Amino acid sequence: MIAAISTVRRRQVIDALRRGAVPEAGLDLLAVGLDRFGPALREEIDAAAVGGAVFKAVRGEYGSGKTFFARWLAEQAKSANFATAEVQISENETPLHRLETVYRRVIERLSTATFPASALRSIIDAWFYALEDDAAAAGDVDLEDQSAVDTAVDRLLTQRLAVVGRTAPMFANALRGYRAALAAGDAAGADAVLAWIGGQPHVSAVARKHAGVRGDLDHFGALGFLQGMLVVLRDCGYPGLLLVLDEVETLQRVRSDARDKALNSLRQLVDEVHSGRFPGLYLVITGTPAFFDGPQGISRLAPLAQRLATDFPDDPRFDNPRAVQLRLPGFTLDSLTELGARVRDLYADGSEAKDRVLRLVDDTYLADLGRVLAGELGGKVGIVPRLFLKKLVASVLDPVELHPDFDPRQHFKLTVSGTELTDIERNAMRADEIELDL
Repeated sequence: MIAAISTVRRRQVIDALRRGAVPEAGLDLLAVGLDRFGPALREEIDAAAVGGAVFKAVRGEYGSGKTFFARWLAEQAKSANFATAEVQISENETPLHRLETVYRRVIERLSTATFPASALRSIIDAWFYALEDDAAAAGDVDLEDQSAVDTAVDRLLTQRLAVVGRTAPMFANALRGYRAALAAGDAAGADAVLAWIGGQPHVSAVARKHAGVRGDLDHFGALGFLQGMLVVLRDCGYPGLLLVLDEVETLQRVRSDARDKALNSLRQLVDEVHSGRFPGLYLVITGTPAFFDGPQGISRLAPLAQRLATDFPDDPRFDNPRAVQLRLPGFTLDSLTELGARVRDLYADGSEAKDRVLRLVDDTYLADLGRVLAGELGGKVGIVPRLFLKKLVASVLDPVELHPDFDPRQHFKLTVSGTELTDIERNAMRADEIELDL
């Protein structure tokens, strides 16, 4: 049974599943089959928390749960007080060969257990508060003398960002400009400088001049700014950043020149992580086996393929969770039924019709629902979970709770429409619309 959880958390998880989406939180409640990865991943989070850096590649077919895994891992990281960011790689929105764009998306999606996404302002403000506290703790600054405090804070800023300043001096300059704008009461100027720090393009020349910076952030400066953000996070009490680059397999669909540049950017990121440039960074990429093994993926760049090479045993039970690559085997009918049972129990524990829900939606019914739905999607259980959970919540559990006379075995017909499917699900479907008695 599901452990006691808050009503709000339960509702958030159930509402997301009803929409056919991966919940933003509460994923530990649904983490079927991930226990075997837990100890090794926690070891790696702990290593990053004390100044190490980790790179991990997660592979799995469509529907195997890569996005779920990444968000589940993010929850583990947030429980260790890490900041997190999840970035979807795409040809038009976030091309991997443009690291300045990747950095911008990281900042847009930056969150912590305390601050939601777009947490840059809160983190930067907290950093300056921390510097002021450190200056006061030193005992050699008259706190009534604002000029002396500012001088002490600037001295600490320079010290903390000394390593970053060698490759990205504009990062420290922009932070000084942000603080100066706040002190002058120039809210608009502070906003503009903060946007520039976050990698946003087209910041006004007036704001850039005010902060003592020039131009927009470029591909090479982005890595320096990421390095700087890790320093800021650590000083604020966040020991590291879990960064997920999701769906890197989209690189296979871009032009060959852009693909090669993106693969080289990925190789550069991997090397920088392993070189120790980014203490506290836990970098995760997700992709399909075709990306890791196929001719249009990492094999196009031999140095990258060498860095990611992993020997997988024939039996997935003996996979090494400490290896650079993890593989997600996807769902079987048994694991799908177990997942359905977890969702049913979660739903029932917050329902006034708990006994009816548990009686009518038993494990046998869940297995039947999964089997029939998989049959209509080409027999591929691995791509069923999203739609299975959506149907289970919206078409089975909700009616059972709302209507005392509703029996899903008698009154629910499984209807799958092409309009509600993803491209992968649609390609697996044998017809545009199917109705089956279950």
